[in-house]
Amino acid sequence: MNTTSNPRWPELPTAAWRDTCATLQLWTQIVGKIRLAKSPWLNHSWHVTLYITARGLTTSPIPDGDRTFQIDFDFIDHVLRISTCDGTERQFALVPQSVVSFYATVMANLEGLGVNVAIDEMPNELADPIRFSLDTQHASYDADAVRSFHRILVNCDRVFKQFRTGFLGKASPVHFFWGSFDLAVTRFSGRTAPQHPGGVPYLPDRVAHEAYSHEVSSAGFWPGGGAIDYPAFYSYAYPEPAGYRSMPVRPEAAFFSEVLGEFILPYDAVRTAADPDKALLDFLQSSYEAAAINAGWNRDALECAPGQPGVVRKT
Repeated sequence: MNTTSNPRWPELPTAAWRDTCATLQLWTQIVGKIRLAKSPWLNHSWHVTLYITARGLTTSPIPDGDRTFQIDFDFIDHVLRISTCDGTERQFALVPQSVVSFYATVMANLEGLGVNVAIDEMPNELADPIRFSLDTQHASYDADAVRSFHRILVNCDRVFKQFRTGFLGKASPVHFFWGSFDLAVTRFSGRTAPQHPGGVPYLPDRVAHEAYSHEVSSAGFWPGGGAIDYPAFYSYAYPEPAGYRSMPVRPEAAFFSEVLGEFILPYDAVRTAADPDKALLDFLQSSYEAAAINAGWNRDALECAPGQPGVVRKT
């Protein structure tokens, strides 16, 4: 994949990096499951996610008794780095290698740092999962494609964070979910929701029940797969209110996917827009309004003007 022009919103052809995407998702699941195994449960599984950094993805600090450690994917120098609060560090190169090899190397480096952890080796939310210690099938790493993916995530993270400033109610941080391999931000109405039906592949129903315990409007970026086999932005409401899917959503390229039950905006429509940030913000705002209006959210109490650097919000 050619990224020599280093565009702000680069191309991400699905076919060109499909194998790398599949491998990278499994690598992030291994790292995410380490955070899961060591962290106390936080509402809506917020304790398991990864976060965007200027160089890649991070677990943020993970508790380990009276120590902490952190695992970082560096997608610029292409290394995985494990650091502890006492100044010790291990790292290894991100190169084409099997999931078996990646898993064994991560666990060996953690052991070398004195971090003892065991994880569930079965991938989540994927069809036909293979145990990490047995998976020699996934072994691709296209460094240029991963760098493009990271650049997209950095820009999505920036715009999602700007969108978050226009809401006074409960809202999630911008999270990278390794199970579904997407970057997401979620707004809450403050009301409880009916129990989620569950049924997510290889995810315990009790996890889905807790994740969707309250009414939400959620949006994010996903590299694609299945019915939407291209990178795209999405937005959905749970529970879905009557009239939701017939609401007009901007920009023009956005549509409601009956298969997924979500609004979809192809990434290429944002990448090629005259003002990509505005196109994405229009999608985030208009799809949120589709949920808030039809579900009768208390918008006067929940919304505010978008934040500006250095300007205190008026009260």
